[in-house]
Amino acid sequence: MAAAREAKRLLRKDIKRRLMQLSDTEKKRQSQIVTNKLLEHPGYIQSQRISVYLSMPDQEVHTEGILQDIFRQNKLCYVPQYIGSVMNMLRVNSMKDYESLPKTKWNIKQPADDDKDREDALLTGGLDLIIIPGLGFSKFGDRLGRGKGYYDKYQTKCQQLTGKKPITIALAFNEQMCNDVPTTDLDITIDYVLFCDAV
Repeated sequence: MAAAREAKRLLRKDIKRRLMQLSDTEKKRQSQIVTNKLLEHPGYIQSQRISVYLSMPDQEVHTEGILQDIFRQNKLCYVPQYIGSVMNMLRVNSMKDYESLPKTKWNIKQPADDDKDREDALLTGGLDLIIIPGLGFSKFGDRLGRGKGYYDKYQTKCQQLTGKKPITIALAFNEQMCNDVPTTDLDITIDYVLFCDAV
C-alpha cells in the first residue's frame, strides 16, 4: 500500500509537469476533440441522467461544451458538490443556472454548501452515466485521481443506494495517458477512457 501511494505521488507530480507545458490553445483543441468523441459515444447517447465534473481549465478536459449539449438534448444534468470528505451530485437546470453557481477555492463552480433546493441524483433515481475527471489514466481504465477518493467512494455509494452501476467515462488530454497507473483495491476501474489520439 505504501509503495502504491509513493508511486501515485510521483506520477501525479510528473503529469502535473506535463500539463503545465501544454498551451491553452492546445488544451482547447484537445478538449473539443474529446468532447466530440463523448457526444458520439453510445454510453452518452443512451444516457438520460448524467453527472459531469466542472473542469479546472488548466488541468482537465473542458466540460462546458458537454453541459451545453446535455441541456440542448433535455437530458438531466448533475454536478459535484464537495463538502469535507463527501461528494454529492446535484441537479443543474440550464447554462444560466450553471453560470450562477459560486466558485470554490479551487476556482471551480459548485452548488453552495447551504443550497438545499437542488435535487440529489441518488435520492431521485440514480445516474445512467458519470463523466469522471482525473490526473492520469491507462487505456485499460485505470485512473489516478487527486488522492481524496471522491469518485471511487461515490461509485460504491451509487451501487449501494440504487442497486445499479452507472456507466463511467473519463476524459483525458493525451499528456494524461500512461502505460501503467498504480492502483490499490480501493480504486475502481473506468469503463471507457476517451482521449485525443484514441481511435
